[in-house]
Amino acid sequence: MDAEQLIPGLDATGQALVAVGARVVHLKAGHKVFSPGQACSAFLLVKAGSVKVSTTTESGRELLLYRVGPDETCVLTTACLLSASGYDAEGVSETETKAVVIPKALFESLLAQSAAFRHFVFASYGSRLRDLIALVQEVSQRHVDRRLARFLCERGAAGAIAASHQEIATELGTAREVVSRLLKHFESEGLVRLERRQIVVADMPALEKFPSLL
Repeated sequence: MDAEQLIPGLDATGQALVAVGARVVHLKAGHKVFSPGQACSAFLLVKAGSVKVSTTTESGRELLLYRVGPDETCVLTTACLLSASGYDAEGVSETETKAVVIPKALFESLLAQSAAFRHFVFASYGSRLRDLIALVQEVSQRHVDRRLARFLCERGAAGAIAASHQEIATELGTAREVVSRLLKHFESEGLVRLERRQIVVADMPALEKFPSLL
């Protein structure tokens, strides 16, 4: 497979560099591509198959971040190479996978010398980053109850909380309506009392054991 087939659209400079230094690897299903804390030594471009990238939440559950499919790159790998940092998630091949491996030194040379490669890398990075931002927004909304409970525990330890629903929503990064609805639910459970211009934690031990905190 020549350089143009490995990374379509490369300019002559990029093709020459890739032809010399890149290699193709074949991974079995279940192969661990990278692990948390591992140093990043190469840029990866999947040509066939799929690599699942996930992390583990505080509760021990696996959270799928994204999958890398044919002709896609791993945004975490790109970020680690650009920042010279280690991985903070796990990548595992879900199926038999073929990928192009570009060692770190070659990756840096390609970025410096090939405009087409730079465009390819950053276009892929930007697209995947938008997907991750959408995931973060989804997860943060899904766990607003958890974050609100923590907020009330922390702020309520010193007494009544003199904060409006909008102020709390702004701090938690959600909508006022969401905060109001959750506070009403907490009040119905006897966890808080909603008084004029303030919130009083009525049952701190129970609030600390709020189910979604477990």
